[in-house]
Amino acid sequence: MESLNFFKGYAKVKPSEDPKSLPNQQKTIPQKRCKIIAITLTVLLTLIIGAIVGAVIHESVTEPPESEELASNSAESLKTVCAVTRYPDSCFSSISSLNKPLTANPLNFFNLSLQATVQELSNLTSLPNELISKSNDKPAELALKDCVGLFHDAVSQLNRSFELMKVGPGEKVLTDMKISDIQTWISAAMTDQDTCLEGIGEMGSTVPNEFKVKVQKSQESMSNSLAILNNIQSLFEKFGLTMP
Repeated sequence: MESLNFFKGYAKVKPSEDPKSLPNQQKTIPQKRCKIIAITLTVLLTLIIGAIVGAVIHESVTEPPESEELASNSAESLKTVCAVTRYPDSCFSSISSLNKPLTANPLNFFNLSLQATVQELSNLTSLPNELISKSNDKPAELALKDCVGLFHDAVSQLNRSFELMKVGPGEKVLTDMKISDIQTWISAAMTDQDTCLEGIGEMGSTVPNEFKVKVQKSQESMSNSLAILNNIQSLFEKFGLTMP
């Protein structure tokens, strides 16, 4: 009897090894695996969404639209405007030297450029008479006297441009006709300066280098103002603004 009981006890299997319990175990294991997979997918999805949101926030903070960046940085705005000119360094320095508020608006920059041009040209008008008083060169004196009248005429041409941009209620500051007239007057002022220098050259006279340098600076300023006006439409578009 004892040997029989021994074999009965030996033959008895553990509940986990009992074939009758296998169906329940087979159900439990896949459920655990599904939970693990679900948790893993949830974590991955959270990380992906976080990365996308972070990228969007980074983009919106560090890389704003160009028009917004220009509007928030007056120095960059001025550089953008001066980039359309032939003498960008001269453009930047002449407008900055006015020490006036820089509004991120192409029309404001054009006005400031024109103001700087008038100021430089006005300072130049007295120089020919100063040189005449110190000169014994008759051809030079005649040429410089012509320059006096030409410089005054150039200042008048530029002042007419300012007057044209003064508008009443409901009027447009810049129309195609106004832009065309201002272009004509600035070009005429540049021609006056060219005529002055040509006259001095034709007389075979010599003038101090200081005079030529100041005339050259004034010519560059006029050229810059004209270039800004010629590109005014594209500049307004670049700043995300509408032509006034």
